[in-house]
Amino acid sequence: MNDPYKNASAVSLFIRFTLIFLVVVTIIRLLSAMVFKGGFDGMINEYFADGKWKYFARNQAIFSLFYGAFMTGYYKFFKAKGNK
Repeated sequence: MNDPYKNASAVSLFIRFTLIFLVVVTIIRLLSAMVFKGGFDGMINEYFADGKWKYFARNQAIFSLFYGAFMTGYYKFFKAKGNK
């Protein structure tokens, strides 16, 4: 079985997982806010009005970095050892 993560460096895996998670989860959060908070204006009021964008960006960054580190560790160190 060909594992695309086996020969990749830990740094490249971390960047890949972090960026993909950041983009996907940000899009999902913004779209869900548009649906449940009353459209574009509701999304702006929820995440970007009155300096709320700092809190939104910080949370997105922290969770993305955590996810990237976790998934890198899983694929590089745990799953790779299980395939040997």
